[in-house]
Amino acid sequence: MTITVLSGLIRPLVENRLPDWVEPRFFMSKEEAMALAPEAEIGWFDMYDKKDMAAAISAAAKLQWLNSIYAGVDGMPLDLLRQRGTVVTNGAGINAITIAEYVVMGMLTVAKGYRDVVRAQDRREWLLDSPGKVELYGSKALLLGYGAIGKLVEERLKGFAVDVTIVRRSPGANSLSPDQWRARLGEFDWVILAVPATPETDGMIGAGELAAMKPSATLINIARGSVVDQDALVAALNEQQIAAAFLDVTTPEPLPEGDPLWSLDNAHVTMHLSGRAQDKMFVRAAERFLDNLGRWQRGEPVAPQVDLTLGY
Repeated sequence: MTITVLSGLIRPLVENRLPDWVEPRFFMSKEEAMALAPEAEIGWFDMYDKKDMAAAISAAAKLQWLNSIYAGVDGMPLDLLRQRGTVVTNGAGINAITIAEYVVMGMLTVAKGYRDVVRAQDRREWLLDSPGKVELYGSKALLLGYGAIGKLVEERLKGFAVDVTIVRRSPGANSLSPDQWRARLGEFDWVILAVPATPETDGMIGAGELAAMKPSATLINIARGSVVDQDALVAALNEQQIAAAFLDVTTPEPLPEGDPLWSLDNAHVTMHLSGRAQDKMFVRAAERFLDNLGRWQRGEPVAPQVDLTLGY
């Protein structure tokens, strides 16, 4: 029997479908997770508080395989997991559909001034003209991050006839290399961030990058708050160096009540809801986990595996 420690949130979807070689133990609190962790050989320690999650993972000294619904593994003790030889599978692609849809929603919200339309309805005021007159058609987008989410963003934007340029290491059509995109920032109407949170991407959009963007451009971040210098962004929005920012992620989260981003008319803060704007997340994660259990038993690679050196 393989002791497998799992979040109680996934229990209704997997308990009656687990193979007979799995001995499941479910937790509903940090305390329960910490108590169960030392015996776990397979673990699914997802918790909202990443520090609690990291503590439980650190306590799981026998852990051979760690599974997570989260696509980003920032906050996990990656060095420790690498030292222990633990295999890590993440939630890459689980939320890709809804997050890609969120990007399109954000672009349309900014382009059509839709927030002002909603506010007018709240005031019961009949507008005589549209507060936003931008068309996605023919606009240009720079897409940084070409994983599962990035690929779906590109696919959906092509339906709106948006000219999408991607940033990737391998050359290809409509692509820029990591050392080329900064020099071309001024060409794009939309700069979309879908990169993993790593030391390489930390603060990749700062004052210099914001100053290089078009004054009419919008920054869209569905990656992590850490990839943007938030103080520089607030300054750029205040000074209207760029037109707008659509931010599903911020630093920190939750965003403090007094943070200036809340009150900026050209900042759209969506509280890291993009991945939650669906009802299939846990179902998809459970199906993938059950499939991976079969692979694990047969000695086949589980997927998708995280490169613990690269951090994604």
